[in-house]
Amino acid sequence: MDRPMNTHIQLIGWLNIALGILGLLIAIFAFTILLGVGLISRDNNAMIVLGIIATLVSALLGVLSIPGIIAGYGLLRRRMWARYLALVVGFLNLFNVPLGTLVGGYTIWVLLPEEVAAEFRSGHRGNSILG
Repeated sequence: MDRPMNTHIQLIGWLNIALGILGLLIAIFAFTILLGVGLISRDNNAMIVLGIIATLVSALLGVLSIPGIIAGYGLLRRRMWARYLALVVGFLNLFNVPLGTLVGGYTIWVLLPEEVAAEFRSGHRGNSILG
């Protein structure tokens, strides 16, 4: 595969990792803010309800962020399963406006062609940092 396509695959790997980490940070931030508001209110019902909401929202954001990190790592290692996972994550990211949409569209544009699939089947890792 030509050098630019290897660069695109590496970039998609790092972008997926970065987007996943950003999602985890947002999950922690949402948990902290929602729980903090509940505690500041000093209302037992508000504390309970916001505690439950904080837990559910942050858990959902965390669970949705982890596949992107895994896919990014796998792409950097040129694993075939990572191509499939990254495509699924890419399609789902299209709904995450605006950053997810950009990364999702870029992921689909790079990873969907058959010549890229052949590259992953060959096991060639390019010049990946994680090589």
